Amino acid sequence: MFKGGMAGMMQKAKQMQEDMEAVQREIKLLSCEGDAASGAVKVEMNGDYMVTNIFIAESLTSDKEMLEDLIIMAVNDASSKVNKISKDKMKNVTGGLNLPF
Repeated sequence: MFKGGMAGMMQKAKQMQEDMEAVQREIKLLSCEGDAASGAVKVEMNGDYMVTNIFIAESLTSDKEMLEDLIIMAVNDASSKVNKISKDKMKNVTGGLNLPF
């Protein structure tokens, strides 16, 4: 009886690992947009936390310091969105267990 239970548990662990790998691939394909100043600065970021695109409204190009601050805010916004989506997707696979991915 123990042997059958252990085999079932190993199968479930293998399935969870496969599901986690599939979700990790899915997360890499994510694209999230962060913005600042009501969309005057927008940053697109993928699931690997790499910035893939930046939009800056023409009206902001004359104030370098403000522009730098807004870019930081937009990047942080996009990063937090990628992080939340990644955690939510992994939580669905792990049943709420806080496993590293």
